[in-house]
Amino acid sequence: MSSRPNTFLLAGAGLSAVAALLHVAIIFGGAPWYRFFGAGEGMARAAEAGQWYPALVTTGIAFVLGLWAAYALAGAGVIRRLPWLRLGLCVITAIYLVRGLALLPAWVWAPAEVTPFVVWSSVICMLYGAVHVLGVVRAWPQLSRAG
Repeated sequence: MSSRPNTFLLAGAGLSAVAALLHVAIIFGGAPWYRFFGAGEGMARAAEAGQWYPALVTTGIAFVLGLWAAYALAGAGVIRRLPWLRLGLCVITAIYLVRGLALLPAWVWAPAEVTPFVVWSSVICMLYGAVHVLGVVRAWPQLSRAG
């Protein structure tokens, strides 16, 4: 662990952790929260009906986001190094950026599907991705070391 944490990866960890906690809150908030956060009417109706699927999917997303927060903390030098740290951070960063950029082809090929939720979630993912890019670039020398 380094003596000075990488502030961009620390911020990235915080952003992923907030997103993970928000997904947990959505489970407890039920159908109105699934609707508000754009999960789709099918997920909202399934949650209203007491089906397990929405909670399972949302728990899975929360788990992945929590894992991503842990990888960002490891990259920041706050917790011990995790396996495949450099590759993991690069993949996490790429996923955030690709998810953010998915808005562009949607605008071209399916403009009717571009809702305010799609726009905002894409902007948020681009922001998360940009923070991760800055953090990974800054941490690259340490990430490239074995250990």
